[in-house]
Amino acid sequence: MNCATFMVVTASLLSWADAFHHHSNKGKEKDLQYLVEPPVYAEVTARRGQNITLPCVMRTKPPHYRVKWTKVDPLRRGVENIILISNGHADKHYGVLGPRASLRRAHALDLSLLLFGLQLEDDGQYRCELINGIDDESVDITLRIEGIVFPYQSSRGRYKLTYVDAKDACAKQDGTLATYMQLYRAWTEGLDWCNAGWLNDGTVHYPILHPRPACGGDLLPGIRSYGPRHKTQEHYDAFCFTSTTEGLVFYVPGLLNFSEALNACRKERANLARVGQLYSSWKFLRLDRCDGGWLQDGSVRFPITTPRERCGGISEPGVHSFGFPSQGLRLYGAYCYR
Repeated sequence: MNCATFMVVTASLLSWADAFHHHSNKGKEKDLQYLVEPPVYAEVTARRGQNITLPCVMRTKPPHYRVKWTKVDPLRRGVENIILISNGHADKHYGVLGPRASLRRAHALDLSLLLFGLQLEDDGQYRCELINGIDDESVDITLRIEGIVFPYQSSRGRYKLTYVDAKDACAKQDGTLATYMQLYRAWTEGLDWCNAGWLNDGTVHYPILHPRPACGGDLLPGIRSYGPRHKTQEHYDAFCFTSTTEGLVFYVPGLLNFSEALNACRKERANLARVGQLYSSWKFLRLDRCDGGWLQDGSVRFPITTPRERCGGISEPGVHSFGFPSQGLRLYGAYCYR
């Protein structure tokens, strides 16, 4: 790899965030007349499947107005996905979020948005806009889906996925391609991975906490970037993102090949777990098992929350992988999901 193509973006995150903040607040330099300014860092955190409220409150009500809620697309400036428009008497819903959204209306000045059954894709920035035909104004709220980023590669080996392949692979493993901010947060929480992977915006990165010769040499720790790459001609791994699940992952012991593992889960009225489901159970339910088990994609992995010497001598907690062994091999149990 050509180290000259790397850039450590830990420091540049600040300038990126400043630019984004400047863009999101463009045209809002004047004081708000009707809407209450949210806290300095307005963020709502929730998990997949939960219902949440994005706050937006008027301090005083104009004679005539409409309220518009949108999800701001950070990848394409100026593009907004309308969720709901209301004139105070009737609401009109739009797009994929509209059917899961409504105004709270806890009191006469309340314009807060209720979102039901949160999905992974709901993560992002939202805008509450008051339109009165004279002094339109808006406030922005960030919704952060609490979850975990996990690296993923094809069963055919390292760097085999186009952007579309990567997006599909994450979806099949109960996830989505991670955003840059999700990867950055995972890096601050300890993610150190030497293989570059696609993110949802078509850029390619990898997070390094402990610089080493095989991973860019003496470059500083940070999110190392290849920048935007060709989505159909270039191949990398993927960084996927998932959150809590409705079901439960459990282990079925035995010396099973892949087909036998499938049948073992079916006997338990379950399916082989997906990679994202195993990561979710490890993070949110603290699943700890020192036994390799088959997963739905044909890989064999095991989750460790408390490292111990008699569990492979692994010093770090995490979901550890044996890769994609021959599916006829009878050495492992099964991780099932129900």
